[in-house]
Amino acid sequence: MLDRQVVKEFLECKLKGLEIPEDISRESLVEAFCQYTEDDYYEWLKDNFKSFFNHGNPDWEWIREKIKASE
Repeated sequence: MLDRQVVKEFLECKLKGLEIPEDISRESLVEAFCQYTEDDYYEWLKDNFKSFFNHGNPDWEWIREKIKASE
């Protein structure tokens, strides 16, 4: 779950100079953007899970190398 305050600050910075329509509150915009990002993030995690674990046939030697590289 994204930190809504961090996202709010990010959007405020990135949206400088853009006029947000009056009928869209900043809070609603932040929440909609967070939901959009979280949905995309979950799909990204699922795709990477499949790749990392070789679609259910894990290459444990390769995984060991990745673990060693991250330590």
